[in-house]
Amino acid sequence: MKEWTLQSLELLNFKSYPHANFDFGARINCIVGPNGAGKTNVLDAIYYLSTGKSYFQSSDAPNIHHQQQQMSIQGLYAHDGEEERIHIGLEKGQRKKIYRNDELYKRLADHVGLIPVVMISPSDRDLIAEGGEVRRRFIDATLSQTDPVYFDHLLQYHQALKQRNTMLRNGMGKDNSLREIYDHQLVEHGLEIFKRRRAFSQTFAEDVAKHYEAISNGAETVTFAYATKIEEDHYAEQLKEALPKDLVMEYTTFGIHKDDLKLSMDGRLIKRYGSQGQQKTYLIALKLAQYHYLHQVKGFRPILLLDDIFDKLDAERVHRMIDRVNQGVFGQIFITDTHPERAQAIAEAEGVEANIIHVERQNQPV
Repeated sequence: MKEWTLQSLELLNFKSYPHANFDFGARINCIVGPNGAGKTNVLDAIYYLSTGKSYFQSSDAPNIHHQQQQMSIQGLYAHDGEEERIHIGLEKGQRKKIYRNDELYKRLADHVGLIPVVMISPSDRDLIAEGGEVRRRFIDATLSQTDPVYFDHLLQYHQALKQRNTMLRNGMGKDNSLREIYDHQLVEHGLEIFKRRRAFSQTFAEDVAKHYEAISNGAETVTFAYATKIEEDHYAEQLKEALPKDLVMEYTTFGIHKDDLKLSMDGRLIKRYGSQGQQKTYLIALKLAQYHYLHQVKGFRPILLLDDIFDKLDAERVHRMIDRVNQGVFGQIFITDTHPERAQAIAEAEGVEANIIHVERQNQPV
């Protein structure tokens, strides 16, 4: 069996936890406790083990527990009849280290995609409410878990972009010989990213529409589209045409790092015209489509993390999701909730045995 099932988790100086151990079941795990008890932090640790980074923080240092110098996250998995141990260690001022069975990875790219994961969280509302950077992170996170070539192009593109922007800030933008080196790298890697994003979006859009219809009973029609100004045969020329503006702004104003996703309902942007309920439903559809995509490409079911799912869906729709667990649509699931009886009732109603884990507020600063 190719699926990865998390059996246990050990945290040391991670966010609100000075030290904690958790044991999990193979199907549904309900992490329950009052607000502020650290339920979401457990899910973020699981996400960290899969992707090498936090779902909620763009940098690593803020995840280290108050006034400590290092943190550790360690997970024991069942995979293909064997036990596998993933360990992430971070010390302030040092490079993050990720180990698989005590063997240190040389590159993060060698780990990303090994254990596919999907998180559904209240913070996902930023996918609709905020700017294009959040939506680019969504498409990058999805493709990076399935396409190591894409991830490599993405890393190299952003390295070249960082160097070009530094050159522009330092007033060296008119140095054609140096700038053209970076321009060539941006076009080379940018075109590969562009092609993969375009192909992904064309197939992914169908799944988003299908899942939205299933959740909303066909109340509206939604679309998902890749929004870019890149012209495949003229990318290099477009980059050159933007140079005068780049010199004034002192950063690179054109490229795939400006791409966006157009999320619409009945032909209008859901950000502007969708109700709160419609936006929540769209986000769930988006994440279920992500789960389905990872499942199809990887050939096995990802781990699903549902943070405060009752804040997003009514009980009836949560029932539908758990029923799909029974049908084998989902594999291992982690759910956080403030009410243990609510999570237990959902599981019992569907005839699924749930592992209930109680967490309490830590008597430590976060």
